[in-house]
Amino acid sequence: MTGVPASAAGGPSAAKGGPAGGVSGAASGVAPSAPSDAVSGTAAEVRASAVPAAGVVAGAASGAGVDSGSKTARGGKIAAAAVNQASVWNVANLLTMLRLVLVPGFVALMLADGGYDPAWRSFAWAAFAVAMITDLFDGHLARAYNLVTDFGKIADPIADKAIMGAALICLSGLGDLPWWVTIVILGRELGITLLRFLVIRYGVIPASRGGKLKTLSQGIAVGMYILALTGWLATARFWVMAVAVVLTVVTGLDYVRQAIVLRRQGIAERKAALEETEA
Repeated sequence: MTGVPASAAGGPSAAKGGPAGGVSGAASGVAPSAPSDAVSGTAAEVRASAVPAAGVVAGAASGAGVDSGSKTARGGKIAAAAVNQASVWNVANLLTMLRLVLVPGFVALMLADGGYDPAWRSFAWAAFAVAMITDLFDGHLARAYNLVTDFGKIADPIADKAIMGAALICLSGLGDLPWWVTIVILGRELGITLLRFLVIRYGVIPASRGGKLKTLSQGIAVGMYILALTGWLATARFWVMAVAVVLTVVTGLDYVRQAIVLRRQGIAERKAALEETEA
């Protein structure tokens, strides 16, 4: 009797224990792990599928950005080219044209009434001063507001040399300025212009501060000679012209030096590039 109840007791206990163990096993093993893995797997799949989608969206966005950016850049270049082609009649070029028109007017005023009338010489000085002032402004305006054109590149130096050459020749023709001064200044200007064209295949000779100071000193000196000055002002203009001539010669020699150096560097670079391609 004692064994039966024990086994009977054990049976229910085992019966209890069986379901409990099954339930706990299910709770600890199958039931939690299966949903957890399923959920985590699903989340991983969602994340994995989201990454390519995000990549596609980002790629599409970047592609659209690059495409729109390239289109914008191309459109900007085309617009800029159109502006440059259509901007011949801009302010900078108009100032250059004014300087060209002033040349014959200046000569007429300079030689009016024999070329020695103080009043006509004053009018000629005014025309020369306007030409020199426009020379200062047209280049600055062209660079500052992107108004550089092929016409301006050609016409601007021509206008500069035309007004200066006309003034020097008139002064020497009237006997106010020695011819050798005119020959030195004009010879330097024409020589440097020719030199620039000869070495342009190797590079561009930049304008120096000495060149700008030379231009300023020439303008002041020639302007003082155009006016009918007397006394100490007449003496002062002689020394100003002497400074202008010295700067003309010194800066001219410096341009020659730069041209020689630029040519040597260009030849060396071409030789090195040729050797590299042959190797």
